[in-house]
Amino acid sequence: MTSAIVDRVPPDNPGAREIGFAIPDHYNASRVLFDNLAKGVGDRLALTGPAGKRSYTELCADAARWGHGFQSLGLGRGDRVLLFLDDTPAYPAAFFGAVRAGFVPLLINTLTPPNLLQFYLADSGAKVAVSEAEFCPRFDALACKDTALATLIVVNGEVAAHAVPAAITAEPWLKGFPSELAEAATHRNEMAFWMYSSGSTGRPKGIVHLQHDMAYSDEAFAKNVLKLSGDDICFSVPKIFFAYGFGNAITFPFSAGATSLLLPGQPKPAAIFEAIGRYRPTVFFGLPTLYTSLTKADGAPRADFSSLRLSLSAAEVLSGEVFSAWKALTGLEIVEGLGSTEALHIYLCNREDKKRAGAAGLRVPGYEVALRDQDGSEVSDNEEGTLWLRGDSATPLYWNRPDKTAETIREEGWIYTGDRFVRDGDGFYFFRGRADHLVKISGQWVYPLEVELCLVDHPDVRECAVFAAELPDRRMTLKAVVVMNKHGFNEGEMARQLKQYVKTRLLPYKYPREIKFIAELPKTGTGKIDRQAVLRI
Repeated sequence: MTSAIVDRVPPDNPGAREIGFAIPDHYNASRVLFDNLAKGVGDRLALTGPAGKRSYTELCADAARWGHGFQSLGLGRGDRVLLFLDDTPAYPAAFFGAVRAGFVPLLINTLTPPNLLQFYLADSGAKVAVSEAEFCPRFDALACKDTALATLIVVNGEVAAHAVPAAITAEPWLKGFPSELAEAATHRNEMAFWMYSSGSTGRPKGIVHLQHDMAYSDEAFAKNVLKLSGDDICFSVPKIFFAYGFGNAITFPFSAGATSLLLPGQPKPAAIFEAIGRYRPTVFFGLPTLYTSLTKADGAPRADFSSLRLSLSAAEVLSGEVFSAWKALTGLEIVEGLGSTEALHIYLCNREDKKRAGAAGLRVPGYEVALRDQDGSEVSDNEEGTLWLRGDSATPLYWNRPDKTAETIREEGWIYTGDRFVRDGDGFYFFRGRADHLVKISGQWVYPLEVELCLVDHPDVRECAVFAAELPDRRMTLKAVVVMNKHGFNEGEMARQLKQYVKTRLLPYKYPREIKFIAELPKTGTGKIDRQAVLRI
């Protein structure tokens, strides 16, 4: 199937010229890791954390054994390998081993239930899966039904109950393979790996990435925003299966010969504080919901953040309250950005020395960004338009979804994001909602996100979700599901106050007609608000 992949972005595009990106036609993405040996930094620490340490030499040897192991199972060039893994040294080793051998790893959310796992296996045709021991039961009869899955390789423990035809315990199995592996002769535009969309707004889509995409995202984002050195230690709380976490924990530190701190398990505030104090990371990656929980956690005032030089946030809009709370706690101003799985990482970002409150940021070098109206014409500064994006890390297609591919990925690789923005005169972009989320309330058009951002700025609101709902008479109304900072309040009175708060800050007709209070908003495995689950509340 690799011959069917066509990179829609011309190699000599303005973004690539801007950052001077050029790699040979024959290129394998495992060089992101293995080039550290050629650079003479094999003894430098690649990984650290509760699950163990690895030097670059040790991690490359682990990856080589994984590549040989996959080859021994009879896989062919471009065959898929499903990775169902937590953030331990096994993850980058299995990932780079598969890529180096010419196979295509799938990075899958570990919260995935068996029925959705079955979809991923059937959609991808994966013949091999690598799983944490604790997740073996997820590969039950339902997950394996009507799939090509033949072998389950189990890491960090022993094989447990499952329904796969064959299973292997990784640790003793890998010892029998060589510690060196020549890279497959892949083309820069061959498939390298896939990620699936979170499915928070519909059926997940297999997002295909090519061999050169990791190197491009590093050249564009990391070198211009993070500016990592070999002395940096990167700590991404968002997991590796999340595109944001993948860049933070894998692509960027390995490209710089730096260290990645991996924290397996549920990222609770106490564990995060302990990891920061013990392993002394310099660059910290979080999400708005994570920063909210950290700033409000009991152990926050006693935590030692002195090693950090940079804090980043992405995925959702960061409120001014959380920005200020993190600065008061750590002395650091969060650098906020916006990216997507389709682009592989961040393409709009504030800078340490150039920030604008409420902005997704400035254009990241290497990415072309345009705001267009419904006719496709570019809009002027301070006018609202739909964001179009192009960069050489962008996906060429959604697997088995020609309809969605045609809808999103347009001529010459331009991506129609469906996100509406305003750009000010200084080049900062401000998110205004989804083009397909515009709803008419009382005869007037409203973006639910605008109301959501207004509510979350209320000092008593921790987080919220606002959405349109249809009434029995087919009229549309606006509803809000809200998490408050404190408990024991009068819900009726608080709902009245919040409605009035919106009316005084936005046009009055934009207030939510119904407000429901809950203890926690449902989240996807990537830490975003699960919009589909919210609709069912």
